[in-house]
Amino acid sequence: MNKTVVKTGHPKGLYFLFFTEMWERFSYYGMRAIFILFMTKVLLMKDADASEIYGSYTGLVYLTPLLGGYLCDKFLGNRRSIVIGGLLMAIGQFFMFFSASVGANGGVSLMWMGLTAIIIGNGFFKPNISTMVGQLYPANDRRIDSAFTIFYMGINLGAFFSPLVCGSMDFKWGFLAAGIGMLLGLVAFILGQKKYLISEEGNEIGLPVKKLDVKSIGMIIGSIAIIFFMLNFKQMFKSDVDIISYFIYGAMVAMPILIFSDKSLSKIETQRITVIFLLAFFVIFFWGAFEQAGASLTLFADRQTERTIFGWEMPASYFQSVNPLAVISLAPIMTIIWGFLYARKLEPSSPKKMAIGLGLVALGYVVIAIAVKGLGLGEKVSMWWLIGLYVIHTIGELCLSPIGLSMVSKLAPLRLSSLMMGTWFLANAAANKFAGTLSALIPGGEDGTGGATSFLGFQITNLYEFFILFIIMSGAAAAILFVLSSWLEKRMHNDHIEGKTE
Repeated sequence: MNKTVVKTGHPKGLYFLFFTEMWERFSYYGMRAIFILFMTKVLLMKDADASEIYGSYTGLVYLTPLLGGYLCDKFLGNRRSIVIGGLLMAIGQFFMFFSASVGANGGVSLMWMGLTAIIIGNGFFKPNISTMVGQLYPANDRRIDSAFTIFYMGINLGAFFSPLVCGSMDFKWGFLAAGIGMLLGLVAFILGQKKYLISEEGNEIGLPVKKLDVKSIGMIIGSIAIIFFMLNFKQMFKSDVDIISYFIYGAMVAMPILIFSDKSLSKIETQRITVIFLLAFFVIFFWGAFEQAGASLTLFADRQTERTIFGWEMPASYFQSVNPLAVISLAPIMTIIWGFLYARKLEPSSPKKMAIGLGLVALGYVVIAIAVKGLGLGEKVSMWWLIGLYVIHTIGELCLSPIGLSMVSKLAPLRLSSLMMGTWFLANAAANKFAGTLSALIPGGEDGTGGATSFLGFQITNLYEFFILFIIMSGAAAAILFVLSSWLEKRMHNDHIEGKTE
């Protein structure tokens, strides 16, 4: 048997996929870093409208991998799915370039076309490239964990550089750079796939399963039409109804009903699935607060953060690079800390880690609330307050984010594993949509004359009260989850996996 690598190393295919994913994330996060600023400054949208669109876009990005994963497994295979997805995302970025070139007069329609292409393209690309990393190795190979760690660094490397590049130029050139970045990754993937995407047994991986049938082609076209319609609905019908919210939140309600109606579930399976749904619910509050990074916190960075360094004004989008840089720097330290606690039987259980993550998000908002208390119109705070928030939030992310997918894979019954993973993505979709809704509550506008807002009776008249909302929301969620954690641990029925704390 020919082996492409020795057992102590990694296949060249891993670094090939690393490179492809790095450029895809460069494209996605480069566009995300400037998106809300583009809508408010070029398309002249109100903060609330731009925030809702941002939430709808990022929410739908987490839904379409369900479609892309299904079509990949049934027909396309990983390679073809990645090519289709990458091409659609590049086309979407070029539509955003044309939208920025046209401006407020006609640019909105081009933006809808761009967002639709990016959303659908992400659905084909995102779930499939990660799957191929595992396929490079034999089953149960001890190197898989370190392979995903290396791959994760590619994600954060792309996310780090992209705001620095795309945010340093005019919006249209920023979108063009994002599109070119996606094309670079796509061309490299097409040229190198036959050479590098080979398992250690010498088999090509990610090949097409069978030809697409008419029904599946219709499903793709129908999905594109539905997403374009939902994004355009308000403008087309001059309506205030947000049908994307109904669609995403409705799916969140329908999914538990669908799964729990399965009569074949045993008592233990039912309890484990209940844990997944409850943790998915709390995850919505975490990401709803965390994802303000690309929405309200970007507006705050642009308008009320002092960004001048030695006479040079740093673009607001540069703050989007703090999180991936902090992930790269802090992830190894967090791994050492968990290992240290595990060796002493003090490592928190997964629900407790997630509660700590929520608590750290609340703490980040405590920092920024202190900074803005008493802040007058036109006054600005030091950038270090915002950087501090992002670093604290990153530590919270490292407590919560890696746990989620691992929890689903451990607790979901094998026959429902794909459906439960879809549920987890659905929770992320709901969280991102919720983030847009919360961002729309930020008081004031470009000129500081915007009116007050309210949320569940809580009046928001200034930035201090706006940030207090996130402290209350994420802090309360952290406290409730921590109290529930012992109850959840019992229903996980996997004490042999979870670190014992007693």
